[in-house]
Amino acid sequence: KLEEFLNFNQVKTSLKEAILLDYYTAGFWWAKERNFSVIQLSGFMDLLNFLLENLSDKHMTLGDNLKELGKAMAGIGEPDSKRSGNLNFFSIEQAKAIIDYLNISLFKQYKLYEYLFHSPREVVISNE
Repeated sequence: KLEEFLNFNQVKTSLKEAILLDYYTAGFWWAKERNFSVIQLSGFMDLLNFLLENLSDKHMTLGDNLKELGKAMAGIGEPDSKRSGNLNFFSIEQAKAIIDYLNISLFKQYKLYEYLFHSPREVVISNE
């Protein structure tokens, strides 16, 4: 279903689509395992998409994308915070878990995602 929602038609032959499907599927199941509410799940998926778009479309460096994550998560746990991002439906514990997850899922592999989006790739076909 996620494959259809993302409008991926070539998951079996496109390395890029397969990687992105894995990124979103892993994030979705991670959030489901933590019993996120529907609103939290939606916000988390939006955050995954936001950070990936920063990398793919805006060519943000890892440092700049981390700053954007900080802005998005600002004010979590502070009632009526003026500096709040739009993710104030998460608890502080959930925010920490999200940051830990992003560290191992996106940020640790950032160079690979940069390569996926910004490096020309040659198609190699061989019998091996």
